[in-house]
Amino acid sequence: MTSTSTPPGLARFNTLEEHAAHTALHEACASTAWAKRLLAARPYATAEDLYAASDAAMAELTAADLDEAMAGHPPIGRPKPGDPSSAREQRGMAGASDALKAEMLELNLAYQERFGHVFLICATGRTGEQMRDAVRERIDNTPEREREIVRTELGKINRIRLARLVEDD
Repeated sequence: MTSTSTPPGLARFNTLEEHAAHTALHEACASTAWAKRLLAARPYATAEDLYAASDAAMAELTAADLDEAMAGHPPIGRPKPGDPSSAREQRGMAGASDALKAEMLELNLAYQERFGHVFLICATGRTGEQMRDAVRERIDNTPEREREIVRTELGKINRIRLARLVEDD
């Protein structure tokens, strides 16, 4: 492969029929506006181009778009049944003690009551204790500050999911 050729996984994504590409992007992020922006910018020469487009689209999401994106994420400690991405990303809670799981449930509920949405964090590579500590730290944020943290965390999650989407076979 030369430096000017598109990696096979990315080439595959670039040539997907629009509906199939939209479906794949929706699995990465539930925001319709985000997916539409990424679709409109195809084809991508490099994965970095795709990630940059994702970051730019994330920065432009409205509050309603962010709400839509967050609605696609289950609470920490309760991955979507049958969703291997959700289970993989929340692996740090899988071996948590019952006490930690119960504490996370209480913290998730308190966070959701305060902010009106799930506690969202890029959980990949984090332990249950690290996620608990993060929700404890963030629960006292202003809604405006928390919204921007959520935007950043969604961006991290999207990059990880996009990397999996376009990885080589």
